[in-house]
Amino acid sequence: ATVMTFNTTDFANGVSVVTSGGKASRLTVAQAGIYNLQFSAQFDNTDTQEHDVSIWLRQDASGAGTDISGSAGLVGVPSSHGGISGHVIIGWNYFVTLNTNDFVEIWWSTPNTAVTIQAYAAGTSPTRPSTASVVATMTFVSNLSA
Repeated sequence: ATVMTFNTTDFANGVSVVTSGGKASRLTVAQAGIYNLQFSAQFDNTDTQEHDVSIWLRQDASGAGTDISGSAGLVGVPSSHGGISGHVIIGWNYFVTLNTNDFVEIWWSTPNTAVTIQAYAAGTSPTRPSTASVVATMTFVSNLSA
């Protein structure tokens, strides 16, 4: 299993990316509440066979992290064709309940090393912008009920 990491923060309001074990992976909240976590990841497969990817969430449990029951999903990444990698953008949306200073991480695994998460440089013909490998947005929704 591999944790998804974040290199750039565009906007931050009560949520920060915290580094643990040398990886900037922990989406950490300053206030307890219900949060909406949305993410997308750009997967690349260089093999001539389709391969599955499992993705799930891990939540803070006294600083250690525990997999969130029911959060896992399984997606097939298309095979390569004619020397061109298979690509797919996977995006999901979750609501999570967090305490002050809790974190959420996004984890993934695949049985084949030909499947990776990739960022792509800006292109030409036609001109187009670069793409991030992983994008996450976590927004405060409401306070916890008493």
